[in-house]
Amino acid sequence: MPASPSTARAINDRLALRLLQQEGPLTAGQLKQLTGLSRPTVADLVERLTASGLIEMVGESGEQRRGPNARLYGIVADRAYLAALDVRLEGVSVLVSDLVGRVLAEASVPIDDDSGTGPAVEQAVALVERAAKEAGAERLHTVCVGAPGLIDPTTGELRDTSGLPAWHRRLVAALHERLPGTRIVVENETNLAALAEQRDGAARDRDTFVLLWLGMGIGAAVVLDGALRRGASGGAGELGFLPVPGTRGLPSATDCEGGFHSLAGAGAVLELARECGVLGIEGAEGSSAAEVVRWAVTGVGGGASGAGGDADAAATPDSAPAPDYACAARFLDTLADRLALGVASVVALLDPGCVVLGGEVGQAGGDELAVRVAERITRMSPLPAEVRPSALGGAAVLRGALLTAQDGAQGELFG
Repeated sequence: MPASPSTARAINDRLALRLLQQEGPLTAGQLKQLTGLSRPTVADLVERLTASGLIEMVGESGEQRRGPNARLYGIVADRAYLAALDVRLEGVSVLVSDLVGRVLAEASVPIDDDSGTGPAVEQAVALVERAAKEAGAERLHTVCVGAPGLIDPTTGELRDTSGLPAWHRRLVAALHERLPGTRIVVENETNLAALAEQRDGAARDRDTFVLLWLGMGIGAAVVLDGALRRGASGGAGELGFLPVPGTRGLPSATDCEGGFHSLAGAGAVLELARECGVLGIEGAEGSSAAEVVRWAVTGVGGGASGAGGDADAAATPDSAPAPDYACAARFLDTLADRLALGVASVVALLDPGCVVLGGEVGQAGGDELAVRVAERITRMSPLPAEVRPSALGGAAVLRGALLTAQDGAQGELFG
């Protein structure tokens, strides 16, 4: 049946708003061309959306044409303010943006293990409040929190997981208390990283892929047919608990030691580097797993790794000479052997066609590590799987949180 006039107007308005989200400011003529609507219909929707306070004139097109330049219309950016949080074991980072995603303030704070739950929560919440004030936001419409651990699919809150600090769970409740009326969204950090890689990073051309997060912890995010799959209990992708050969013992329900985490977590990567002699050079001790992997890549002649970069990606143990080629190659080959165990399991179960090596370590390994893993998968599995390095690294969590907050706020305001 044909849509009623009011339904048709709502559909047209939503289409125009989606185009303005994706393309940025547009003229009425460009909206006409992109929507296929008539000129009078476009004029009506522009007037309607302007009157509702959703769009405004933001400039002129500057095109060479007779008469005045065409007006450019864009989403009203200060209609709502958003915040994205990346909650790690060692601290919190936050971004505050307007409704179109323009970052207005950013900050981070380290949190010591022995800070205590109350002081740690207060540090994190105060950081959000300061960033919002710096951005000029009297009120935050939506806050998206990216954190390690399991998200309860019923309540949307972090589950009580052993090994993670208590202040993580308390932080969500504190945000609700201190930011009344603000929509608080909680999502697993690896899932957010996958969303960012799909929108802006290494998986932009894929609607089915798996992101393997390589950092302090190990996890995977599963995207099938364009949709993020969380699993029945919210735990899809808890790859750190995967039993694999080469570990001492088996993982338990409360401890991933003995699982894939024991081979590929940051601590295991650093221990492997010591065994291979990569950390035996003066000046390299104290480096992170990502720095050591990037350093090894330079040792085999790979140069800068990854596509794009962030602050973490820029750090390398520059004070130390490059590692011996043989040591660096042995380290990367052995690390690829280990990673291939997890990747092969994912490929056998899901056949995603593409696996992104994410997190700081995945970005640091770049093509040198990705190619090595791909070669092993080709030998181990009959299913084709492209292996790519992360384009966003550790920055993907904040980016994914911001995109999630932006999509949610725009969906509510534009509905």
